[in-house]
Amino acid sequence: MNSRNCAICTLVAVSSAVLPATGFAACDVRSGPNTAALVELYTSEGCSSCPPADRQLSRLRQALDPAAEAVPLSLHVGYWDYIGWKDPYAQTAFGERQNWLVHANQRKTVYTPQVFVSGTELRSSQGALRDKVRQLNAQPAAAAIHVQARITPDGALALNAEAMARAAAEPAALYVALAESGLVSSVTRGENSGVTLTHDHVVREWIGPVRLTGGSARVQREIPLPPAWSRARLEVVAFVQDERSGRVLQAISAQQCAGS
Repeated sequence: MNSRNCAICTLVAVSSAVLPATGFAACDVRSGPNTAALVELYTSEGCSSCPPADRQLSRLRQALDPAAEAVPLSLHVGYWDYIGWKDPYAQTAFGERQNWLVHANQRKTVYTPQVFVSGTELRSSQGALRDKVRQLNAQPAAAAIHVQARITPDGALALNAEAMARAAAEPAALYVALAESGLVSSVTRGENSGVTLTHDHVVREWIGPVRLTGGSARVQREIPLPPAWSRARLEVVAFVQDERSGRVLQAISAQQCAGS
């Protein structure tokens, strides 16, 4: 697969805390005054260039400053499924979103692994990534996000996410993602045949775009959790994005929940 200098191979991951299992105290987090960097990896189990990128997403917290604020997401695409292996985590919406981000960046090429930092494609070195995150973290946030999450008595995940932005920031939209870490796949066909792959921050549920109206938006959802999903490894991510440029105005993760 086309790795395009494999910019993602120098990608950093924030070690995410997770939503505890049933019985945890309600998660209630608010975004800070500065902008957190949203790091999106577009990947596929059908792509031989992707496993190194997946590993880097899982373990490269050290590539950023200790106090850096970055929120990682792994979005699996299905356009390599024809090679012989169907990616179990791929969703059509992720390929559509990747195409949108490429066009928003005035680029023409969609490939894997491909990474965007707060809506901007990253093609260069580890140092450039660190500098990009520093730059974003130094900027006052153009939006504020409040996320609450809890496990209901029947085992579903109850989510409430609210976003506010300056009216001048519109058109903007709120997105919420439920991601899972610690996933393992034994691939039997395709370019990665015979390889056992591990993944973190894999998006399982995607909500949005929810358009901000009058500078605000809200998402309330109760998500059934399939038995195969590990509740101890789930994380909630929310972000606000400019719908024209793709610039992410703010992002937040449930990793910031106290006591998680």
